[in-house]
Amino acid sequence: MPTRKHSFIWHSANTTKLWVKHDVRPYEVEEAFADAHAVVGPDARHSVVEDRYIVLGKTRKHRLLYIVFTVRQGRIRPISARTANREEVALYEEEINHSKVS
Repeated sequence: MPTRKHSFIWHSANTTKLWVKHDVRPYEVEEAFADAHAVVGPDARHSVVEDRYIVLGKTRKHRLLYIVFTVRQGRIRPISARTANREEVALYEEEINHSKVS
């Protein structure tokens, strides 16, 4: 899996929440951002105070994560991350297949 270098802002309370609530480690979030096929889009519904985005990306162990994040001072600030649901898996696969055809 190719890697892209991103800079992240992590807060200890958030990393604990990701692990306890969703069984996701920070390194898995960072791996998902390095996925060459990651799908990124706006999260308009939750962009009230600041712009938020969603990324669907696979970890090195091929776990597809749904991640909500914002960008602060040019760095990625993950807000939430969990295993993708069926609809999100289908969207990711559709995007991959579409990009191979184009």
